[in-house]
This record gives sequence, structure tokens and C-alpha cells, in this order.
Amino acid sequence: MSDSYLYSAARTPFGRFSGALARVRPDDLAAHIISGTLATVPDLDPAEIDDVVWGNANGAGEDNRNVGRMATLLAGLPTSVPATTVNRLCGSSLDAALIASRAIESGDMDIVLTGGVESMTRAPWVLPKPERAFPAGDTTAVSTTLGWRLVNERMPKEWTVSLGEANEQLADRFAISRERQDEFAVRSHRLADEAWNEGFYDDLVVPVTHADGTVLRRDEGIRPGSSAEKLAALKPAFRTDGVITAGNASPLSDGASAVLLGSGSAADRIGSAPLARVAGRGVSALDPQMFGFAPVEAANRALKRAGVSWSDVAAVELNEAFAVQALACIDAWEVDPQIVNTKGGAIALGHPLGASGGRLLGTLARRLQESGQRWGVAAICIGVGQALAVVLENVAGSSR
Repeated sequence: MSDSYLYSAARTPFGRFSGALARVRPDDLAAHIISGTLATVPDLDPAEIDDVVWGNANGAGEDNRNVGRMATLLAGLPTSVPATTVNRLCGSSLDAALIASRAIESGDMDIVLTGGVESMTRAPWVLPKPERAFPAGDTTAVSTTLGWRLVNERMPKEWTVSLGEANEQLADRFAISRERQDEFAVRSHRLADEAWNEGFYDDLVVPVTHADGTVLRRDEGIRPGSSAEKLAALKPAFRTDGVITAGNASPLSDGASAVLLGSGSAADRIGSAPLARVAGRGVSALDPQMFGFAPVEAANRALKRAGVSWSDVAAVELNEAFAVQALACIDAWEVDPQIVNTKGGAIALGHPLGASGGRLLGTLARRLQESGQRWGVAAICIGVGQALAVVLENVAGSSR
């Protein structure tokens, strides 16, 4: 068994729902970030890529029919470069990286481009196909933007509650207050704004230029002026007496991310030294309505397989689907909150489902590179009760 390494990562700015990226097809977004990521390793001949593993949570519209393959063709890669698309909902692009790292470690492949894309703005409405021709009565179009749709009646009702209601239940279970959630959300916006202003994202984000010449350079969802007082004025979104609002949950977003993985021996062909080693992976599942808490076990498993403990970890990138679920995970890990999402999280940056895992990995690798610290964890919760986690080792890191 060989090791697998992260060589490069990039992403587009994440756009707001119906915002600056609303006119960009998801396959074009994916092609754009594939080209942008390969531009960071100009010595790599794209024909050397053994496979492209791409994440996408929807696949019901313009991202249908294997968007990974469509994107490689649109990006101008040789037709000899294969591609597949994987769907583990919010964890799709992180799953793509896990799949690629296993293939590299087994010796099946040397260089694999991974990533993911989601346009939640352009997710279509769908109609179930009738079981017979010309049925009587009306048919309802179902939005594929987010959450359960066309639910099987055999599913227990407690499993199929909305994502928001599921996290209201999580807040009840762990007694996480509205005030604490709002404070966490404000921190996300403040740190994201600081990271952009300090130039952290300059080399990690590839701007998107529209046909009309306008350019999106920065994540659209960041609100530098956010405050706990402003968020406290927002009405609960899922229960009249609830604690979850539009301010302490991640927004609907558009965007794409990519991560280039390879073996140690691939460094010469890639033309650069690796940034980090994939040291451990974790997958976990529990009751669907408890999905927000699933990263706890996934990260613990990844750490165990890496042979390190939470006391060794210097950086954590945890997807902020909701402030409450992020706080529940941080509490359960008993990790210092100050090492979590120091460059902002999904509440501020956005959460384009199929792209978020790649964002986490890229940000984590860059944080370790910036600090010189050794161990980091990326984790993400996934609808229907799952989670994924990855431990990265900074290959030039310190003893910590």
C-alpha cells in the first residue's frame, strides 16, 4: 500500500441563491474549476490523469448524465480521461476524494482529479412520470433544490422531517440555545471576512467571469456587519417557537470545488511537491433525523485510523450546515472551538451541496500549510443520517 497526497485544491467563489452565478450552468461551473485547478500545476499533462471522480448531490437538471464526464469534456481534457459522478448528498465531493485516495493507496491509480459542483439556483422542478397514459387529476412539480422529495411512503415519518426540524430536535436534545447559535453564526461571518481581507483565499479561489464581462471574485454570502443583535431579530424558520433562523443556518448556494490527489511517485509528473497526506478516513451513519450529529463518529474513526488523537489536532474544518449541529459536534469532540473554521464556515461562505467537501479539504490543507502545524480534520454531515471525515497530515508540518 502506498500513501495518497493532496497536491492542489481550488474552488469558485460561492454564489448566493439567484445571485451572481445563477446564469452559469453547473457543468460549466465544474469545467471552470477543473481548468482553474489544473492551471495551478502547469507541468502536469492532463492526459496523465487516471480518473476524475466528481461529486454532485442533485443530478436532476443540467447536471444530469454524469456531470463529471461532461465537465472534463467541456474543460478540454483529452477524451481519454475518464470520469464518474458520485452522490452522497452534502458529502459528495469529500466522498470523491475518499474514493480517489483509496484507489491511489491500492496502487490502481497514480493521479486522480476530484471535486464537486452544485447550482442550487438552477436545480429544476421535477414531475413523477405517470404509471399510465393521460391520468386524471393534477400533478405537482417538486423542487429538487434541497431536502427530501418524492418520498417513499414506507419511510418512517420521524426519518423524513425537514432538515430544519431535524436540527430543532438536535437543539432540544443537547440544549443548545438560540443565543449560542447566533453567536457562532456571527463568528463565521467575521472570520470569513477577515480571511478574505488578509488574502487567505486569493490563491484558493478562481474568479468566475460572465459572458457580459462581470466577474465574481468573492463569496457572496458573507455579511461583515452581522451581529448577534441583528440575528436575534430574525424569525424562526421551522417552528414558531424554534431556534433556527436564516441567520444561523447555511444558505442555498452555487459553486464548484476541485482537489488533485496523487501518489508520492506522481510528484515529478505533477510538477510540484504535495501539500498534505491523506492519513485517515471515516464514514458513519445513524438515524436520518440525527444527521447533524453524525460527524462526531466519522471524525473519531478517521483519527483512529490515522493513529492520532484529538489532542494532536491543530485545525478542524467542519461544515456548518446549521450552527446547532456544528456546536453539537464541537461539544462532543471536546475540542478547542478556536481551532475550528478559523477562515469562516458555510454559514458565511455558503454550502453548494456537491462542492462543500472539496472546499473543506482545500481550506484545511492551506491552513496547515500557513501555520506549519501537522494534523487537521475535515468533516461534514450528510442528509439522511450520514457523515464523512478525513485526517490530513501536513507533510512539512511540525511535531504538533
